[in-house]
Amino acid sequence: MPTDETVVETAAEAAEGVIFARYKQSEVTDFDVTVTFEEGILEVDVYVNAPDDADADAEDVADEAARTARDAVDELFADDADADAGADADTAESDSAGHQIESGDTDAA
Repeated sequence: MPTDETVVETAAEAAEGVIFARYKQSEVTDFDVTVTFEEGILEVDVYVNAPDDADADAEDVADEAARTARDAVDELFADDADADAGADADTAESDSAGHQIESGDTDAA
């Protein structure tokens, strides 16, 4: 399971990635990405202050950044679950002494 710190960093990096994919860094007057992950609950707040004449609407970009942050965390947990499932499958293929059991083995050691 990812640490709380990893979850927060993943979400923040994903959100910032969206902001700077939509705006040149020099266009952004101010931005704030606040991420908390406590007791399994993820909260992402994104604020973007960009000029009114910018190509992308700041509110839309902030919403997209928050959604992307949540998606990145979902993917982080999914990848972790897949890794755990692979480890469980490896464990299931070992006997109680930790010896690897090959498919087709009939030797009941």
